[in-house]
Amino acid sequence: MTKGLFVIGVGPGSPVYLTDIAKNAVKKSQYIIGYKYTLNAIEDVIDRNLQKVYEVTMKNQEEMYQQVFKSMSDGEFCLVPFTGDVNFSESEVVDRLLQIFGDENVEIIPGISSIQIASSRSKVPLDKSYIVTFHVTGDIEIKKLELIKAVIDGKSVILLPRPWHTKPEKNFMPSEIAIFLRKNGIDTSKIKVWVFENLTTEKETVFRSNILDLEGKQFSDLSVMVIDQYKRQTYLDFD
Repeated sequence: MTKGLFVIGVGPGSPVYLTDIAKNAVKKSQYIIGYKYTLNAIEDVIDRNLQKVYEVTMKNQEEMYQQVFKSMSDGEFCLVPFTGDVNFSESEVVDRLLQIFGDENVEIIPGISSIQIASSRSKVPLDKSYIVTFHVTGDIEIKKLELIKAVIDGKSVILLPRPWHTKPEKNFMPSEIAIFLRKNGIDTSKIKVWVFENLTTEKETVFRSNILDLEGKQFSDLSVMVIDQYKRQTYLDFD
């Protein structure tokens, strides 16, 4: 037997978006490591009398992953929950967990992402949109150029902005995105936009206007932006 790891998506925030397979993985695990927000999403499934739960931050996550892995016995399971879908915007952490536990010992369980919810709320379909996350620590300059091209080509865009509190110059939140697009020759006064915050929770808010109106506005880290250029087509529009 080896040490097993479940990496699960817990949905955008509300426990009602937690899948049954994710719940079963939580119940099967002896160790749970997660950020406060993601732990809250699975709190009703955790048994703190039987399971060891560790709340982590970006600063101590590496130390905690290593500590728990070393303390586990063969045949035991650890679980790491991620907001939304673990396969979107979490690859930097997932890749590290695969290194620690080994690919063959890790089961990845997808979740319902905020991107999917934003698509549903705005009625802008995923298959007709450019999907991108700026919520990464690496360089985003190529992605920014791809964003410009997508907007110029008339595509809708569904994206995760990038908050960076310790280095504000690296922020790429809705206000910065709006300014960036305008400075690159796009008439942002004529393009519709949505910004959703805290999706599926009691704090959920919706901003709907044009891109120009985003300039100077502040949004939370838990926001999704939809640039809406979608023109509906039904099967009757095709021969």
